Amino acid sequence: MAAPSPSLVAAVLAHSGRLEKEDLGTRIARLSRRVEELKGEVCNMINKKYNEFLPSMQSAEDLVSQVDSLSSNIDLLKSRIENEVQQDLNVAVAEFTELKQQLERDSLVLSVLKQLQEFDTAIKEYSTALLEKKYVAAARHLEKARSSLKMLESRKGFELKVLKALGTELTVQTQNMLYHLGEEWRQMVLWKLPPSKEISSAETVMQTELHLCTMPLKEDQIAGPPVASVLQAFAVLGELHTRLKLFGQLLLKYILKPLISYPSLRPLLEEQPDTVVLHFESAEPNLEHPSPIEVFGKISLVLEVLHTHLLNVSLDECGENDKDSKVVLAEMLGDMVWEEVSGCLIQECLVYSIPANSSKLEQYIEVINSTEEFEKSLKNMGFLKGDATDLLKYARNVNSHFANKRCQDVIVAARKLMTSEIHNTVKITPDSSVAIPKLPDPGAGDNLKMQKASKMLHNKLINLENETKLSQHTFSLPTCYISVSVEKLMELAYQTLLEATTSTDQCCIQLFYSVRNIFHLFYDVVPIYHKENLQKLPQLAAIHHNNCMYIAHHLLTLGHQFRYRLTNILYDGAATFVDLVPGFRRLGMECFLAQMRVQKGELLERLSSARNFSNMDNEENYSAANKAARQVLHQLKRLGKVWQDVLPVNIYCKAMGTLLNTALSEIINRITALEDISAEDADRLHSLCRIMLEEGPLVFTPLLEENKNKKYQEEVPVYVQKWMMFKELMIILQANLQEIVDRWADGKGPLAAEFSPTEVKSLIRALFQNTERRAAALAKIK
Repeated sequence: MAAPSPSLVAAVLAHSGRLEKEDLGTRIARLSRRVEELKGEVCNMINKKYNEFLPSMQSAEDLVSQVDSLSSNIDLLKSRIENEVQQDLNVAVAEFTELKQQLERDSLVLSVLKQLQEFDTAIKEYSTALLEKKYVAAARHLEKARSSLKMLESRKGFELKVLKALGTELTVQTQNMLYHLGEEWRQMVLWKLPPSKEISSAETVMQTELHLCTMPLKEDQIAGPPVASVLQAFAVLGELHTRLKLFGQLLLKYILKPLISYPSLRPLLEEQPDTVVLHFESAEPNLEHPSPIEVFGKISLVLEVLHTHLLNVSLDECGENDKDSKVVLAEMLGDMVWEEVSGCLIQECLVYSIPANSSKLEQYIEVINSTEEFEKSLKNMGFLKGDATDLLKYARNVNSHFANKRCQDVIVAARKLMTSEIHNTVKITPDSSVAIPKLPDPGAGDNLKMQKASKMLHNKLINLENETKLSQHTFSLPTCYISVSVEKLMELAYQTLLEATTSTDQCCIQLFYSVRNIFHLFYDVVPIYHKENLQKLPQLAAIHHNNCMYIAHHLLTLGHQFRYRLTNILYDGAATFVDLVPGFRRLGMECFLAQMRVQKGELLERLSSARNFSNMDNEENYSAANKAARQVLHQLKRLGKVWQDVLPVNIYCKAMGTLLNTALSEIINRITALEDISAEDADRLHSLCRIMLEEGPLVFTPLLEENKNKKYQEEVPVYVQKWMMFKELMIILQANLQEIVDRWADGKGPLAAEFSPTEVKSLIRALFQNTERRAAALAKIK
């Protein structure tokens, strides 16, 4: 597209400028006209608003004028109040406060005077009533005076010196009142007590008497029974509990407890003119401990007398907020004494009435019934309240108490046996059995079916048995001696378990665990109680060993024998004693091994005086060695006699073999340790060894019959480990080099079976001089 020419552009711009000039003038003229129009409208509006504002402004000015006037009036009124009224008001308030305080003082003085008047009136009325022996009224007046005095003392800031005098007067009058009431009480209830304060016998109690007055006072003296009047007065004065507590203590100490503790005492009731006397008589007791039924009767008689002549009254005791509450004297006394009475009845009476045998439990129902009747009678008299007490609960729980008592008796009997002498023995043979009644057959049912099935199976398989049968004594305890006390202890265990089979479930469980406790007790008591004797006396150590093995032997099957006859709770594996077996075996072995160590120590001590068996050509040395050997044999023989027929034969032979082996081993060690043995030394050592070899077997005497002991003396090599070694040593002491080499036999001969090459070479060097022949012999020992 081609660009416009310059002439054309200039023409266009000139035309536009003309157009703009014309439009601007037009617009200015139009705007001027519009301004004039608006100016007129504004003037009209201002004139209109001004005309409306003038009245409002006038009203506002009027209001301002009125406010200024009112403010002036307020300032004037305030000035007058501050200058005139306030002063008069302060004067009035001060006068009012003073009048109020005066009124309060006057009211307080009036109240105090009124309380003083009431106190004075109460004291006067009290004195009048006391002279007339109207004790209840006198006590109430006295309490009213006490109340008035408390009111006077409670007024803080208003203390009068006269109050101290009034308090003293009130105390004097109270004591005077209590004195008169005490005199009246002593006339109604008179105690005659034994001179000794301690009750030591029934004869001491026989001097006790209780006198109860039954004579009523005259009608013009008081209204109502005299006892009620005196006790009511005590209640008003707050002394009833103290007075009744003192009475209860005397009643307990001198009447109730003696009646329970001494079966020979009987209460007697003697009626005299205007008096009832309660005292005692003595009769020959039928039993060591009183019967519950008799004791209940005696206690009931005493309480009935008290209820009839003393406690059958109901009193009003002042409670809080001036409300009266009824008090039953019998109930109050019962609360004070019943706990001690019931405890004494249980400890001194019911405990001893528990049957010692389960077969007598059914007879105990009579005691339970009498206990119920006894408590029922006490409730009827008001001495007891509520449901069953501890006394009745104890009587009803007879099964538990019987079980506890029976278990306690069992443990006591067992402990007595454990602490008795061990050396009183009895012989046990494989045929021996515990002396108990035959156990009852298991009950019918599954057990019986199992037995029948077992018998049928046995009959079918009878041909499958081996022809060779075990001896009936295979699992029996070997013949030995045990303590009589241990045999009785095991009988006690069997008898107790047998009793458990016929007892209630609870009693059965307790009796079973009591039997277990017997064995636990044995394990703890016997080793400690007999410790010194078991350490010092070999025979007692052997007997104790047998006792433990005897108990362990029975414990293996004890639970199984009774398993199906005990309660179901113990049926499933609980009724066992097998767990106690290792402990008893260990207990017996430890005691016997301790004694063996003592004996070994004594043997070695005797051999220590043999001067190491050296220089036997010296007479003193030979004599010392010979003496030591003789002492060893003597000790073994003495020990053999002590253990003879006490220990089982196999235990006896093992024990004696071990001790003899200890002596031989020590001799062998001493001789083989010698570095130089002369020919003479060798001969004397051989003679000493021959003594041990010949007399050593003679210590084996397990049985009383001498001819039966030869069997065990011939079996010495079985029990003495070093026996053959000792014999080989004797041969070496007398043999030449060739004989020694021949017995060695290149390590295959009898000498090689007992000695090592080093030991044989050492002996050859000690016995023979250093020659070519010795060297050749030593070369062959390897």
